[in-house]
Amino acid sequence: MLLKQGQTLVMIGDSITDCERKRPYGEGLFGGTGKGYAAAVDALVHTRYPELRARIVNMGTSGNTVRDLKARWETDVLELKPDWVSIMIGINDVWRQFDQPTIPSSHVYIDEYESTLDELVARTKPAVQGIVLMTPFYIEPNRDDAMRQAMDRYGAVVKRLAEKHEARFVDTQAAFDALTAHIYPATLAWDRVHPNMTGHMALARAFLDAIEFEWF
Repeated sequence: MLLKQGQTLVMIGDSITDCERKRPYGEGLFGGTGKGYAAAVDALVHTRYPELRARIVNMGTSGNTVRDLKARWETDVLELKPDWVSIMIGINDVWRQFDQPTIPSSHVYIDEYESTLDELVARTKPAVQGIVLMTPFYIEPNRDDAMRQAMDRYGAVVKRLAEKHEARFVDTQAAFDALTAHIYPATLAWDRVHPNMTGHMALARAFLDAIEFEWF
């Protein structure tokens, strides 16, 4: 696995990452890493590699866009001096364009999304061992759905930036597509965005595969 002895992994994002994590730092006792994929990653890493004593910190914040990440990047990422940073952002950047169409100030269009995420990765890259970029997703198998199409475009941005910066890439949409081939999307997430534990485990598995987690 790429995460080594005593290293720190900071996982940042929106509500999918947040999942009721502890404040100000999502770590430690009493469900500190929350109730989602970040907590699953933490549990699996410590179960499979207890000797590493890795520190995994969940810094997700519900409702965030990439614009919000930029505003808190110094305090919530760089000041923690991580060895690895995982970023999953973009769902709200897209969603606000659909559920708040008359409030354009809440929209983060694709050009701003790409330039801001590019800036954050470039700023962080020299200070860490590695970065993991995870796509945003929409749990909707119909690829002609307008929000699914938009999310796919934002996901393509993440893939392009991962290639540009030689970051680890996680295609979360592909992970959900594999599930919705067999499971109705509302079974995984009533709003097609906030997944149940099955969905969070799919995210955790995809993330761990990207950092070369050895399952056996």
